[in-house]
Amino acid sequence: MSGSAYDRHITIFSDQGRLYQVEYAFKAITAANITSVGIRGKNCAVVLSQKKVPDKLIDPASVTHIFKLSPSVGCAMTGSIADAHASVNRARGEAAEFRYKYGYEMPCDVLSKRLANINQVYTQRAYMRPLGVAMTLISVDQELGPQVYKCDPAGYYVGYKATAAGPKQQEAQNFLEKKLKNKDYADGSWEGVVELGINTLSAVLSMDFKKTELEVGIVGGPRADGQEGTDVGFRALTEDEIDERLQAIAEKD
Repeated sequence: MSGSAYDRHITIFSDQGRLYQVEYAFKAITAANITSVGIRGKNCAVVLSQKKVPDKLIDPASVTHIFKLSPSVGCAMTGSIADAHASVNRARGEAAEFRYKYGYEMPCDVLSKRLANINQVYTQRAYMRPLGVAMTLISVDQELGPQVYKCDPAGYYVGYKATAAGPKQQEAQNFLEKKLKNKDYADGSWEGVVELGINTLSAVLSMDFKKTELEVGIVGGPRADGQEGTDVGFRALTEDEIDERLQAIAEKD
Protein backbone atom coordinates (compact mmCIF):
# COMPACT_ATOMS: atom_id res chain seq x y z
CA MET A 1 0.00 0.00 0.00
CA SER A 2 1.43 3.40 -0.91
CA GLY A 3 2.02 5.94 1.86
CA SER A 4 -0.74 8.27 0.72
CA ALA A 5 -3.34 5.50 0.77
CA TYR A 6 -3.12 5.02 4.54
CA ASP A 7 -5.22 8.00 5.47
CA ARG A 8 -8.13 6.51 3.53
CA HIS A 9 -8.11 3.58 5.94
CA ILE A 10 -9.29 5.41 8.97
CA THR A 11 -8.22 2.89 11.62
CA ILE A 12 -5.04 1.46 10.05
CA PHE A 13 -1.55 2.46 11.20
CA SER A 14 0.86 3.73 8.56
CA ASP A 15 4.26 2.04 8.30
CA GLN A 16 5.68 4.79 10.53
CA GLY A 17 3.18 3.82 13.21
CA ARG A 18 1.12 6.94 12.61
CA LEU A 19 -2.64 7.08 12.72
CA TYR A 20 -3.56 9.89 10.35
CA GLN A 21 -7.17 10.36 11.41
CA VAL A 22 -6.04 11.15 14.95
CA GLU A 23 -3.40 13.56 13.67
CA TYR A 24 -6.07 15.32 11.59
CA ALA A 25 -8.18 15.69 14.74
CA PHE A 26 -5.25 17.47 16.42
CA LYS A 27 -5.00 19.78 13.38
CA ALA A 28 -8.70 20.61 13.80
CA ILE A 29 -7.96 21.89 17.31
CA THR A 30 -5.62 24.53 15.89
CA ALA A 31 -7.74 25.26 12.79
CA ALA A 32 -10.44 27.00 14.84
CA ASN A 33 -7.79 29.63 15.65
CA ILE A 34 -8.84 30.01 19.29
CA THR A 35 -6.22 29.69 22.04
CA SER A 36 -7.19 28.81 25.60
CA VAL A 37 -5.33 28.34 28.89
CA GLY A 38 -6.05 26.60 32.19
CA ILE A 39 -4.23 27.50 35.43
CA ARG A 40 -4.33 26.08 38.95
CA GLY A 41 -4.14 28.47 41.91
CA LYS A 42 -3.85 27.74 45.62
CA ASN A 43 -7.60 27.76 46.27
CA CYS A 44 -9.00 28.16 42.77
CA ALA A 45 -8.58 27.11 39.15
CA VAL A 46 -9.39 29.08 36.02
CA VAL A 47 -9.84 28.50 32.29
CA LEU A 48 -9.61 31.35 29.79
CA SER A 49 -10.43 31.31 26.12
CA GLN A 50 -10.41 33.83 23.31
CA LYS A 51 -13.86 34.77 22.12
CA LYS A 52 -14.41 35.60 18.46
CA VAL A 53 -17.84 36.38 17.04
CA PRO A 54 -17.43 35.53 13.35
CA ASP A 55 -20.36 37.53 12.01
CA LYS A 56 -21.89 40.90 12.92
CA LEU A 57 -25.40 39.40 12.88
CA ILE A 58 -24.62 36.68 15.43
CA ASP A 59 -25.81 37.24 18.98
CA PRO A 60 -22.53 37.27 20.99
CA ALA A 61 -24.28 35.68 23.99
CA SER A 62 -24.70 32.47 21.97
CA VAL A 63 -20.97 32.15 21.17
CA THR A 64 -18.97 30.45 23.92
CA HIS A 65 -16.16 27.96 24.46
CA ILE A 66 -16.70 27.68 28.21
CA PHE A 67 -19.19 25.19 29.60
CA LYS A 68 -20.43 23.98 32.96
CA LEU A 69 -20.44 20.16 33.06
CA SER A 70 -21.73 19.70 36.62
CA PRO A 71 -22.16 22.05 39.60
CA SER A 72 -18.49 21.57 40.50
CA VAL A 73 -16.75 20.94 37.15
CA GLY A 74 -16.40 23.27 34.17
CA CYS A 75 -14.32 23.28 31.03
CA ALA A 76 -12.93 25.21 28.10
CA MET A 77 -13.36 23.52 24.70
CA THR A 78 -10.79 24.30 22.02
CA GLY A 79 -11.27 23.27 18.40
CA SER A 80 -14.35 22.39 16.37
CA ILE A 81 -17.30 23.96 18.19
CA ALA A 82 -19.77 21.40 16.80
CA ASP A 83 -17.62 18.57 18.18
CA ALA A 84 -17.33 20.53 21.43
CA HIS A 85 -21.10 20.57 21.90
CA ALA A 86 -21.28 16.81 21.33
CA SER A 87 -18.47 16.28 23.87
CA VAL A 88 -20.05 18.60 26.44
CA ASN A 89 -23.42 16.87 26.19
CA ARG A 90 -21.76 13.48 26.70
CA ALA A 91 -19.75 14.81 29.66
CA ARG A 92 -22.86 16.27 31.30
CA GLY A 93 -24.63 12.94 30.85
CA GLU A 94 -21.71 11.02 32.39
CA ALA A 95 -21.46 13.43 35.35
CA ALA A 96 -25.22 13.31 35.99
CA GLU A 97 -25.26 9.50 35.83
CA PHE A 98 -22.36 9.28 38.29
CA ARG A 99 -24.13 11.66 40.69
CA TYR A 100 -27.32 9.60 40.50
CA LYS A 101 -25.50 6.28 40.91
CA TYR A 102 -23.06 7.12 43.72
CA GLY A 103 -24.70 10.08 45.46
CA TYR A 104 -21.84 12.57 45.13
CA GLU A 105 -20.43 14.80 42.39
CA MET A 106 -18.18 13.14 39.81
CA PRO A 107 -14.59 14.25 40.54
CA CYS A 108 -12.71 16.10 37.80
CA ASP A 109 -10.06 13.39 37.33
CA VAL A 110 -12.66 10.61 37.11
CA LEU A 111 -14.66 12.54 34.51
CA SER A 112 -11.49 13.28 32.54
CA LYS A 113 -10.57 9.59 32.55
CA ARG A 114 -14.05 8.61 31.37
CA LEU A 115 -14.04 11.14 28.51
CA ALA A 116 -10.52 10.16 27.48
CA ASN A 117 -11.58 6.50 27.39
CA ILE A 118 -14.54 7.39 25.17
CA ASN A 119 -12.21 9.36 22.86
CA GLN A 120 -9.84 6.41 22.66
CA VAL A 121 -12.64 4.12 21.45
CA TYR A 122 -13.38 6.66 18.70
CA THR A 123 -9.84 6.08 17.37
CA GLN A 124 -10.34 2.33 16.92
CA ARG A 125 -13.81 1.97 15.42
CA ALA A 126 -14.22 2.47 11.69
CA TYR A 127 -17.70 3.98 11.93
CA MET A 128 -16.62 6.78 14.30
CA ARG A 129 -14.20 9.62 13.87
CA PRO A 130 -12.15 11.26 16.61
CA LEU A 131 -13.64 14.57 17.78
CA GLY A 132 -11.47 17.54 16.79
CA VAL A 133 -11.55 19.18 20.19
CA ALA A 134 -9.32 19.48 23.27
CA MET A 135 -11.05 19.70 26.62
CA THR A 136 -9.54 21.53 29.62
CA LEU A 137 -11.47 20.66 32.79
CA ILE A 138 -11.24 22.44 36.15
CA SER A 139 -12.68 21.83 39.60
CA VAL A 140 -11.89 22.23 43.29
CA ASP A 141 -11.69 18.65 44.52
CA GLN A 142 -12.90 17.97 48.08
CA GLU A 143 -9.78 15.91 48.82
CA LEU A 144 -7.14 17.13 46.36
CA GLY A 145 -7.96 20.85 46.08
CA PRO A 146 -7.89 22.72 42.74
CA GLN A 147 -7.48 20.51 39.67
CA VAL A 148 -6.78 21.16 35.98
CA TYR A 149 -7.05 18.26 33.53
CA LYS A 150 -6.82 18.11 29.75
CA CYS A 151 -8.20 15.42 27.42
CA ASP A 152 -7.20 15.14 23.77
CA PRO A 153 -8.68 13.30 20.73
CA ALA A 154 -6.22 10.41 21.08
CA GLY A 155 -7.65 9.48 24.49
CA TYR A 156 -4.76 10.90 26.52
CA TYR A 157 -5.58 12.75 29.73
CA VAL A 158 -3.34 14.17 32.44
CA GLY A 159 -3.40 16.70 35.28
CA TYR A 160 -1.59 20.03 34.99
CA LYS A 161 -0.42 22.97 37.08
CA ALA A 162 -1.16 25.03 33.97
CA THR A 163 -1.77 24.17 30.34
CA ALA A 164 -2.87 25.61 27.01
CA ALA A 165 -4.58 24.47 23.82
CA GLY A 166 -4.98 25.88 20.32
CA PRO A 167 -2.62 27.33 17.70
CA LYS A 168 -0.41 29.13 20.26
CA GLN A 169 -0.34 26.18 22.67
CA GLN A 170 3.45 25.77 22.76
CA GLU A 171 4.18 29.47 23.23
CA ALA A 172 1.60 29.75 26.02
CA GLN A 173 3.00 26.69 27.78
CA ASN A 174 6.53 28.10 27.57
CA PHE A 175 5.28 31.37 29.09
CA LEU A 176 3.47 29.55 31.91
CA GLU A 177 6.46 27.27 32.53
CA LYS A 178 8.62 30.33 33.30
CA LYS A 179 5.93 31.82 35.57
CA LEU A 180 5.39 28.59 37.52
CA LYS A 181 9.02 27.50 37.79
CA ASN A 182 9.44 25.29 40.90
CA LYS A 183 5.87 26.04 42.01
CA ASP A 184 2.95 23.66 42.41
CA TYR A 185 0.40 26.34 41.57
CA ALA A 186 0.10 30.00 40.61
CA ASP A 187 0.53 32.32 43.58
CA GLY A 188 -1.97 34.90 44.72
CA SER A 189 -5.73 35.25 44.98
CA TRP A 190 -8.21 34.26 42.27
CA GLU A 191 -7.78 37.76 40.83
CA GLY A 192 -4.05 37.15 40.40
CA VAL A 193 -4.60 33.78 38.72
CA VAL A 194 -7.11 35.27 36.27
CA GLU A 195 -4.70 38.13 35.51
CA LEU A 196 -1.87 35.64 34.90
CA GLY A 197 -4.13 33.87 32.39
CA ILE A 198 -4.99 37.13 30.62
CA ASN A 199 -1.31 38.13 30.55
CA THR A 200 -0.38 34.74 29.09
CA LEU A 201 -2.86 35.10 26.21
CA SER A 202 -1.88 38.77 25.70
CA ALA A 203 1.81 37.89 25.49
CA VAL A 204 1.57 34.96 23.09
CA LEU A 205 -1.04 36.56 20.83
CA SER A 206 0.59 40.04 21.01
CA MET A 207 -2.71 41.79 21.57
CA ASP A 208 -4.59 43.75 24.20
CA PHE A 209 -8.01 42.33 24.99
CA LYS A 210 -11.36 44.03 25.28
CA LYS A 211 -13.83 42.50 27.75
CA THR A 212 -15.85 41.06 24.84
CA GLU A 213 -12.85 39.18 23.41
CA LEU A 214 -12.26 36.94 26.42
CA GLU A 215 -14.11 34.29 28.36
CA VAL A 216 -13.17 33.16 31.85
CA GLY A 217 -14.48 30.17 33.79
CA ILE A 218 -13.56 29.79 37.46
CA VAL A 219 -13.89 27.42 40.41
CA GLY A 220 -13.10 28.74 43.88
CA GLY A 221 -13.77 32.29 42.73
CA PRO A 222 -16.05 35.04 44.03
CA ARG A 223 -19.70 34.28 44.69
CA ALA A 224 -22.04 35.41 41.92
CA ASP A 225 -24.42 37.06 44.44
CA GLY A 226 -21.62 39.35 45.65
CA GLN A 227 -21.64 37.92 49.19
CA GLU A 228 -18.43 37.27 51.15
CA GLY A 229 -16.55 34.01 50.67
CA THR A 230 -15.69 31.83 47.71
CA ASP A 231 -17.83 29.71 45.45
CA VAL A 232 -16.44 26.18 44.98
CA GLY A 233 -18.90 25.65 42.14
CA PHE A 234 -18.03 26.47 38.54
CA ARG A 235 -19.22 29.65 36.88
CA ALA A 236 -18.20 31.96 34.06
CA LEU A 237 -17.17 35.50 34.98
CA THR A 238 -19.38 38.28 33.65
CA GLU A 239 -18.04 40.82 31.16
CA ASP A 240 -17.91 43.41 33.94
CA GLU A 241 -15.82 41.11 36.14
CA ILE A 242 -13.45 40.48 33.21
CA ASP A 243 -13.28 44.25 32.63
CA GLU A 244 -12.25 44.77 36.30
CA ARG A 245 -9.29 42.41 35.80
CA LEU A 246 -8.31 44.13 32.53
CA GLN A 247 -8.39 47.50 34.32
CA ALA A 248 -6.24 46.09 37.14
CA ILE A 249 -3.66 44.86 34.60
CA ALA A 250 -3.67 48.26 32.82
CA GLU A 251 -3.09 50.05 36.13
CA LYS A 252 -0.11 47.80 36.96
CA ASP A 253 1.49 48.64 33.60
